[in-house]
Amino acid sequence: MTQTAVIALGGNAILRPGQSGTLAEQVTNIRTACRQIAEIVGLGYRVVLTHGNGPQVGHLLLQNEAAREQVPPMPLDVLGAQTQGQLGYLLQRELQKALREQGQPGHVVALVTQVEVDPADPAWHCPSKPVGPFYTKAQARALLAADCGPLQEDAGRGWRRVVASPPPLRIVELAAIQSLVRSGATVIACGGGGVPVTAGPNGWEGAEAVIDKDLVAQRLATDLAADLLVILTDVPRVYLHYGTPHQQGLDTVTADEAQAYLAEGWFPPGSMRTKMAGAIGFVAAGGGRAVITSLEAAVAGVAGLAGTQIRR
Repeated sequence: MTQTAVIALGGNAILRPGQSGTLAEQVTNIRTACRQIAEIVGLGYRVVLTHGNGPQVGHLLLQNEAAREQVPPMPLDVLGAQTQGQLGYLLQRELQKALREQGQPGHVVALVTQVEVDPADPAWHCPSKPVGPFYTKAQARALLAADCGPLQEDAGRGWRRVVASPPPLRIVELAAIQSLVRSGATVIACGGGGVPVTAGPNGWEGAEAVIDKDLVAQRLATDLAADLLVILTDVPRVYLHYGTPHQQGLDTVTADEAQAYLAEGWFPPGSMRTKMAGAIGFVAAGGGRAVITSLEAAVAGVAGLAGTQIRR
C-alpha cells in the first residue's frame, strides 16, 4: 500500500546563508533538494512538498522599499503568492527532472494555496514573526519614525520588521490537493505557510500576516491523513543544550516525551520550537511518524535511520 509523506523544506535550503540570491544559486540548491525528494518518491511514497519563503519574501520587501516611488508596493499576502509561484515553478521543474533521471515518470504540480486564519485571533495584536532584511539600530529608528510598521531586535543579528503570525485554521484548496494526490501527482502546496486569507462577505480577503510553515505542514499532513511528516532543517536532529558542551541529540522520542521537552522550555521561540510543535501535533492527531532532520539526511530519516523520530 502506497504511503503519503508531507515534506517541509526550509527556505534556507533554497537560498543558503551567505548567498546573494541569484537564480543560478537557487536553482543549484533546489536541484540538490529535489534529488533527495525524488529518492523518497522512489521508496514508494506519494509526496506532498511544502517550502519556506523567508529569504525570497525578504528580497521582495527590499524591492518594494527601493522602488516605492516608481512602482506601487504590494502587500504581504501578494508577496507570499509571488514566492509560491516563483519557487513552485523552480521546484516543479527540477523535481520533474530528478524523477525522470531516476526512472520515475509522473506529474509534478505546483499549486498557489490559500490558508484561512481567524481575524479575531490574539496574534494580530502581538506581531511576532520576523520578515525581510536585517537593519541596524539607526535604520530601525528611521523606519519606525516613518511609520513603516513594528520592528524588533532579532537574536542579536539586527532589527527586522515583525508581522502577525496567526495559526492556520484550514487549507482552502485542500480538496484540490487531495484529488491531485489520488491521481498520483507529486504536489507542491502551501508554500511559505500559504497565502493568509480571512473569510469576508464576498469571499476570501488577503491578510497582512505570515503563517508559520511548519504549523501549516502539520495541518496539511493531518488533513491528508498522511503517514509521515518530514521537517527538513539545517541540523541533523533536534538537540537539548544546543550549542553548548553538553549538547545532546534526540533520536527516537514519543510525542508525550517531546511535548514535555517543549513545555519545559528546551526550545525557545524560533525555528526549532515550531518544528517540534508541528511534529508533535501531527503525531498527537493520529499521524504515524514525524521526522526532523537535515536535507542531507532526508532519505535516511524517512527510512528511520537518522534525525529525530517522533512516534506515538
